Amino acid sequence: MAKNDIISVFCFGQEIGRIGLDEDQHRSSFQYNPEFLQSNQYSSLFPLTGVLKRAPKVQLFSQFNSETFRGLPPMIADSLPDVFGNIIFKKWLESSDQQFSQISVIEQLAYVADRGMGALEYRPSKELPQTSSIDLTEIITVLKAVLHTKEDLHESRLNHEALLNIFKIGSSAGGARPKILISENTETGEIIPGDLNHSSDYRHYLVKLNLDDELGYNREVIEYCYYLTATYLEITMMSSKLIEQKHFATERFDRINGIKKHILTASGLTGWDFQSPKDSSYENLFELALFLKVPHREIEELFKRMVFNIIFSNTDDHLKNHSFIYNEVEDKWNISPAYDLTYSLNPLMNYTRTSRALSVNGKRVDLSLKDVLTIAEKFTIKNAKNVILELQDAIDFWNIQASELEIPTNIIQSINNDFVRLI
Repeated sequence: MAKNDIISVFCFGQEIGRIGLDEDQHRSSFQYNPEFLQSNQYSSLFPLTGVLKRAPKVQLFSQFNSETFRGLPPMIADSLPDVFGNIIFKKWLESSDQQFSQISVIEQLAYVADRGMGALEYRPSKELPQTSSIDLTEIITVLKAVLHTKEDLHESRLNHEALLNIFKIGSSAGGARPKILISENTETGEIIPGDLNHSSDYRHYLVKLNLDDELGYNREVIEYCYYLTATYLEITMMSSKLIEQKHFATERFDRINGIKKHILTASGLTGWDFQSPKDSSYENLFELALFLKVPHREIEELFKRMVFNIIFSNTDDHLKNHSFIYNEVEDKWNISPAYDLTYSLNPLMNYTRTSRALSVNGKRVDLSLKDVLTIAEKFTIKNAKNVILELQDAIDFWNIQASELEIPTNIIQSINNDFVRLI
């Protein structure tokens, strides 16, 4: 029997539209709520990048069937949790003898509900078709059980044991490394699972967990060293810290002063598959920023982030690691704070050649000063050589911070060997 489910998409308290999925036809559909279109509010919520039209008719999508989008329109696929986002959901499936791969993405969105990253929320439509092979109500029942468990979990302070307790019941965070969402009460310091509450009474963190003490080095401490270096260079990032010198915690930019912020990745905005080299270039990223009419100072910061990633050998700078944040008051977009800036390889391994996720001037390896300056000229970046020198000089700062953080000497040296000096 075909799975042909429908779910409603909400943002800022309004129903934006409805998503449908027909797995037999390998296509999804989206239809705007006519009342939302007529209100003319949030007209740039889904920018006109060629994926979604701002029109009342049903729009069909059959071209997004890769693992990245799983048949959904890209801006909706952005809401799907990645590897570590569905821990409890997967356990429930195992207990009921079902495979995660057999659950439709619509059912996963129902499980995400209002707990996902960003501001988009998902609720089962009142008009579920009779042909639905799995009742979404069952998913909602599971969600309620999970939330009931989470609501009983309160930890008095932020430490390793408290983080592990929250990790055991899962959270809606994306990515391939173990991470959780937590909320820390600003007055008492008490922490709760981070997908339960988004009020200003809490600081909201995404925490990357260090669970492998036998690795020989701590990836989270390395990322913190990168954070210190990036902020030293005045690259915009959210405030971050180490918990017990082992877990990396960064404040979320999709929860600001108790308000959910609408976030879309470059991949979600455009339908460019971050796992494919086809559209994965910095030129495309700059063009997208220009299309969204971000201020030129943000174009200059984007250039700075590109050069940082090149010099400090962050090769995993793919299209989902660059996001844009929507200003719902002014109905416009800005680049989000930088995130996932770190050494993305294993420093204990010897690599003969590594390829970048995003190309520069058509190249993914052996980048030169000429390649970077070509980008600078194309996108009107002033004093590009001075910017490059400033970032390159910060290698010394990185080394000092790495030593103070007690990153092993052999790891520091191995990472240094991959740093790129353009000038």
